[in-house]
Amino acid sequence: MKRLLSILFAALTLLSIAGFAFAEGVAAAKIDTGDTAWVLISTALVMLMTPGLALFYGGMVRRKNVLGTIMQSFIALGVVTIIWVLYGYSLSFGPDVGHIIGNLDWIGLKGVGLDPNPDYAATIPHQAFMIFQMMFAVITPALITGAFAERFKFSTYLVFLVVWVTFVYFPLAHWVWGVGGWIRNLGALDFAGGLVVHISSGVSALAAAIVVGKRKGYGKEAMMPHNVTMTLLGAGLLWFGWFGFNGGSAVASGALAASAFVVTHIATAAAALSWTFAEWKHRGKPTALGAASGAVAGLVAITPASGFVGPMSSIVIGLVAGALCYWAVNLKTKLGYDDSLDAVGVHGVGGTWGAIATGLFASKAINAAGSDGLFFGNPSLLINQLISIGAAWVYSFVVTLFILKVLDVMMGLRVDEESELAGLDHAQHGESGYML
Repeated sequence: MKRLLSILFAALTLLSIAGFAFAEGVAAAKIDTGDTAWVLISTALVMLMTPGLALFYGGMVRRKNVLGTIMQSFIALGVVTIIWVLYGYSLSFGPDVGHIIGNLDWIGLKGVGLDPNPDYAATIPHQAFMIFQMMFAVITPALITGAFAERFKFSTYLVFLVVWVTFVYFPLAHWVWGVGGWIRNLGALDFAGGLVVHISSGVSALAAAIVVGKRKGYGKEAMMPHNVTMTLLGAGLLWFGWFGFNGGSAVASGALAASAFVVTHIATAAAALSWTFAEWKHRGKPTALGAASGAVAGLVAITPASGFVGPMSSIVIGLVAGALCYWAVNLKTKLGYDDSLDAVGVHGVGGTWGAIATGLFASKAINAAGSDGLFFGNPSLLINQLISIGAAWVYSFVVTLFILKVLDVMMGLRVDEESELAGLDHAQHGESGYML
C-alpha cells in the first residue's frame, strides 16, 4: 500500500511539473523575443530623440539661452515620464469612454504587466508597448518650446508640461490610437504620430507664439544661432532616433518595420535636398542650418505615412516637405509672429502635409491593415484624413490657447525684461553654458 501511494505521489508530482512546464511554455509562446527586442531598442532610440531635440534647439538660440533651451527638453523626460505612469497611459490607451478618452482602470500602471495586450501589441509585453508610447509623450511638448524659446519662465513651463499633456496630448492619443477612439473608428491613418505628435505640437506652438509675444528686439536686431554645429549634431541624433520612432511603431520586427525604416530614410534625404535647393535659389547660398531643418521636415512629414507608403511615394513626400516647410518658415515674418525656432513651419506644416500625403499615397500592398489612398483608388481615405487634420488643428489650438491664457493670469508666462536681456541661463538657472 505504501509503495502504491509512493508511486501515485511520484506520478502526480511528474504530472504537476509537466503541467507547469507546459503552462510556462504557453505563456512564453505569447512573447516574441525578436519583436520585444526591436520595440525595446526602438524605445531607447526614441528616448534619445529628446536630448537630440535639446541639442537641435540649443544650437539655434543665442549663447545666453543655450542651457535654458536644452533644459526645457531635458526636463520633459522627468516630468512626462511620471505623469504617464500615474495616469497618462491609462487616459491615452485605457478602456474607452465615449470614444474621447481612456478611463483610469490602468492608473499607476495597474494591470499593465508583462503579458501582451492583444489590442495593441500581441507579441510583446504590455509594459514594453507602454514605455515605447511614453517616449512619444515625452518629446511632443518639448517640440512646442521652439516657439517660445528665450523668453518663457521655467516654473510656468513645468506646470504647462503637466497641463498640456493631460488636456491635449492624452485625448488626441486616444482619439487616434486608442481602441474605441473616434478618429481610429473613422478610419483615418496615423502610423507614428503625424496628428498626435507633430500637428498637436506645431499648432500649439502657433498658439504659444501668439500669446507669449515676440522676443525683445525681434525684427530690430540680429538673433542668429550661436552654434550651428550643435544643431547639426542634434539633427543627426533626431534622424538616427527616428528609425525607432517610425520603425518601432510596427511593434514587431518584421517586414512592416523594415518598410517604415526604409521610407523614413528616403523621405528625409529628399527633404534635406529639397530645402537646400529651395534656399539656394531663394537666398543665393545653401546653409547647413537649412539642410538640418529640411531633414527634420522630412522626418516629420513621413511619420504618419511611414507604415503605409513605398519608396517612390516617400521621395515625393520628402521633396514636397522640404520646399513647403522652407516657405512656411519664411512666411512667419509676413504674418508677424515670433516662432523662435520654427516649430510651426516644420512640425505644424510638415505634420499636416504628411497626414494629407497619407491620404494620397497609402497602399494596402504595403500594409494590409491600412487603406488605399486617393492615388490607389480610394478617395474616402483622403476625406477622413482631412477631417482628422481639422479636428487636431482646432482642438490643439483652442485648448492650448486657453491653457496659456490661464497660466499667464495665474503665474505669468514670460520672464521680466531684465532677465530676458541677461539670458535665461543666468536668470532662470544660475549657470552658463560656456566658460566666460
